[in-house]
Parts: sequence; C-alpha cells; structure tokens
Amino acid sequence: MSRFDNIFEYDNNLDGRGLKVGIVMSRFNLPVCEGLLSACVAELKRLGVADDDMRIANVPGALEIPLVLQSMAQSGRYDALVALGAVIRGDTYHFEVVSNDACRAIMEVQLHTGIPIANGLLTCDTDEQAEVRMQPKGSDCAQAAIEMANLKKALAQ
Repeated sequence: MSRFDNIFEYDNNLDGRGLKVGIVMSRFNLPVCEGLLSACVAELKRLGVADDDMRIANVPGALEIPLVLQSMAQSGRYDALVALGAVIRGDTYHFEVVSNDACRAIMEVQLHTGIPIANGLLTCDTDEQAEVRMQPKGSDCAQAAIEMANLKKALAQ
C-alpha cells in the first residue's frame, strides 16, 4: 500500500523462500557471536529460508570478515550476506581500529559487489552490553538481509 496517491512505493518483503544467504561469523568473543548466529539462523528459517540455502563461514576475528564476504559476494551464489561479530572495548586503541576498519570494509564490499550485507558487527563497551544485544541484532540482521535481497530484485524488474 502506498502512502501517496499516484506514487509507486516498493513493499517491504520479508519472504525468504528461495533466497540464498551467506553468513560470515567471527570466532573472537565466541559466546556472543554464537548468540548472534543462533538468532540470525532462527529468524532466517522463520522467514522461509531453507537450510540448504544457507552457508556459514567462520573467521578468526572481525577484520577477516570483509575478505570472506567479498569472496562470497563475487561467487554469484548469494542473494544476501550477513556479517556477525563482536568487538568489545578494551584498554587500548585497538577497539576503534578494528571497529572502524571492519565496518568500513563491510560497507565497501556491499557497494562494490551490489550484494546486500546486513552488518551484525556489535561494537560494545562491555561483555554485558554485547550479551543483551546479541539476540535482537542477530534477528534484525536476518530481516535486513531478506528485505534488501527482495528490494534489490524488485528494483531490477
């Protein structure tokens, strides 16, 4: 339904049936990342993505996520991708470097390949913050990936 008369508006489509989704998960801060992954996969399934249409790749840390996303995007086998990881602030500047560079690179992969990427890289001050955010963020990423894959297909028609 359009909000304006005589103006076409694309619908938000969360139907995941037939969509192929790749997930790249960091193993650093593993309990949080596993929580993100479990929420993401559960939501993808709820939205209709078949088990056979999902692939999960694990990487050591957040800075390795963009390279694997790029490989997956360039393969032409995926309608959307999801990046999952957790960077928790420590006592050094390393937090800012990892957070900023990983997020920037994820965005670059998305823009250069044209494959939607839901960014589920948590950047939190504490473990407790990350634990509170992991389930909602994992689910949100699944929804964003499906919605963007469907919107991209609709825009091409």
